[in-house]
Amino acid sequence: MRYHYTESEIKQLLKQIVILVDTREKENRHILDFFESKNIKYKEKKLFVGDYSFFVEKNQELNIERDLYFDDVICIERKASLDELAGNFTADRDRFESEMLRGNKLRKFLLIENEQGYNDIINHNYRSQYAPKSYLGTLFSFQSRYNLDINFIRKELSGNFIFSSIYYYFRNYLLYS
Repeated sequence: MRYHYTESEIKQLLKQIVILVDTREKENRHILDFFESKNIKYKEKKLFVGDYSFFVEKNQELNIERDLYFDDVICIERKASLDELAGNFTADRDRFESEMLRGNKLRKFLLIENEQGYNDIINHNYRSQYAPKSYLGTLFSFQSRYNLDINFIRKELSGNFIFSSIYYYFRNYLLYS
């Protein structure tokens, strides 16, 4: 049995989203600044998988008696550059792949920051010696194997991307689940 919320209840619940930020996440001041500038609540917590997720604060008016955590349902993994991701695919591959396996049932987004994009992988426009063909092969294999939604985002838009991904995931969850 599932409860269907009214439009006004959904709006109320969406205002109670709190972004979870993994305690190990570094160099993310630009993201936290975005959250603060938009009055988006966030909380640091060690996450099992990924760098960002969310919970919904309890709401006694809607009979939600405790906080509802979604960190076992959705996550966003952030990489600051193609070089960081190349390192995860080579030197740290076992650790990175193990994390993807732990979250195999999660809805996962891979956020790759900076001005670099898909064309920069093809043209080897990154410092790592990781060959473009191998890089793309691993990227697409991980996308397929671990249900990764790959996104190349400018650094200054990362906070917006994280919040929007979570907001619309939860909104659609409320509307259609």
